Amino acid sequence: MPELPEVEVVVQHLNTHILGGTIQTLTIHRSDIVRTGHDLIPWFHKAKVTHVRRIGKCVIMSCQRSQKTRYLLSELGMTGLWFFKTNLSTSPQHIHCQITLSGAKARELHYWNPRRFGRLWLFETAGLEAFIQRRFGPDALTISLEEFCDLVQSTRGQLKSFLLNQHRMAGIGNIYANEILFRANVHPDAQGHKLRRTSCLRLHQTMQKVLREGIESGGSSIRDFRAPDGSQGHFQKAHQVYQKDGMPCPHGCSTLITRFQKERSSFFCPSCQKKR
Repeated sequence: MPELPEVEVVVQHLNTHILGGTIQTLTIHRSDIVRTGHDLIPWFHKAKVTHVRRIGKCVIMSCQRSQKTRYLLSELGMTGLWFFKTNLSTSPQHIHCQITLSGAKARELHYWNPRRFGRLWLFETAGLEAFIQRRFGPDALTISLEEFCDLVQSTRGQLKSFLLNQHRMAGIGNIYANEILFRANVHPDAQGHKLRRTSCLRLHQTMQKVLREGIESGGSSIRDFRAPDGSQGHFQKAHQVYQKDGMPCPHGCSTLITRFQKERSSFFCPSCQKKR
């Protein structure tokens, strides 16, 4: 599933290739891929793409026409991707939205989502603001140290569940949660309100570092993820625990990486990762 670093890579590519372009056509091939805003689809024809940004694990395209701004928000879900050309997708029949553009480096943009866990939303400003407020906590890449520590230390549940909860803090999924917790020496089952202040500080610093490394490496291409130009990321080569169960701990403690399954698989070192 594309997480914050992968979505940030997608946004970077879209800003380079479609920003300033004019939408000539916006075609939806499956009506159920649009969660809300079907009636706004005709408005986007001849609208100019003025801004592309990320919120959590979603991409937001701001479009302007006749001095009005409206938004196309895409949730990538487990397998959703944007491609500049249809031949970059492994199964073109799963392209559910097609955009043609003029005045931009890319002339086409295709939303591909074979498992359809992701969706598209078309919003006016008020609708977008309400959606963001309802769905997303502070962003994991920009959250301040103080706000992060306050959230963690008010958490009665397990820290990994907190990291995955987009309503509490947006952007992190299972891959990066495992990597962050391992590198910070924090156990996935540690309870936030019991975490020492020093551990909380280390967790925030590690989270920022891992997410930025992931972005700089082009994301993690483990299954389907590719950037809109078809290129793969390389951060999976830097993974230290994700899907490494049974292998020696990279910290050199000689303990084997362990896996346990709850709602998502956790990979951790029983010796290095502490609950406090």
